[in-house]
Amino acid sequence: MDYPHKSFLEYLPILCCPHCKAPLKLDEGTLECQNSHCNRSYPIVDGKPILINEENSLFSIADYLTVPDKVSIDRESNITSRLKKFKRLYFSLSADLGARDRLRKVREVVHESSSSPTVVVIGAGTEGAGMQEVYDDSSLMLINTDVSITASASIICDAHDLPFTEGSIDGVIVQAVLEHVIDPQRCVVEMYRVLKDTGIVYSEIPFMQQVHLGRLDFTRFTHLGHRRLFRHFEEIDSGLVAGPGTSLAWCCTYLLRSFVKSRAAHKIVASYIAPMVFSWLRYFD
Repeated sequence: MDYPHKSFLEYLPILCCPHCKAPLKLDEGTLECQNSHCNRSYPIVDGKPILINEENSLFSIADYLTVPDKVSIDRESNITSRLKKFKRLYFSLSADLGARDRLRKVREVVHESSSSPTVVVIGAGTEGAGMQEVYDDSSLMLINTDVSITASASIICDAHDLPFTEGSIDGVIVQAVLEHVIDPQRCVVEMYRVLKDTGIVYSEIPFMQQVHLGRLDFTRFTHLGHRRLFRHFEEIDSGLVAGPGTSLAWCCTYLLRSFVKSRAAHKIVASYIAPMVFSWLRYFD
């Protein structure tokens, strides 16, 4: 899809050093921390600032400078985008239980406090379900972040140290991300720090889902565990994103994948065979 791209310069007034939270200044192609005791420098790669606090992150700034091809993803062609949309509609293993309605509600809430709200999407490298509802709203200042240099991300950062000033954000959207962070509680504390008093978080996190993203998969939460994670927030609403049909489809898929060993075979099973065989199970949701 076409993402609403903006230069990070539009966000510069609310950007801060991910290490000490001091203001940043653009200086000869890098962002410089204005705290003399910190004085860190952050490079800009492909027009995207690399705002990583290496002391708390699994990633290092050097990762983005030495092997950019491994963290870069080109924009999809229209044909590829349409094929993916077709696959999601008819051969997806996951049911979408009203994602657009939920994100429409998020959009309405952030507009109650501002006519031009600022919304941060954490983990925007993969488009979450229902996000078109947000992308279509031109009155939002949308800041897409990710730990990888992708077509959709405007800022490269780690959720453990969000590079935004305190109380500068109206909304945060974090879909299927917190299971992939080392310290989910710290990430939630960071969301709380950057949000305004009237700010809102929309969070999705799995419970009955197999390990995915390999070694970058750490945590699962029950509904009560998720609520505990966001205990300093007032709850507006909560519920299931996917149900037993989706969980069963995932289980069957991973069972099928256990019979093959090569990476190519895993991809064929997960991307083509399993969706065609098991996608109907999602309708039980």
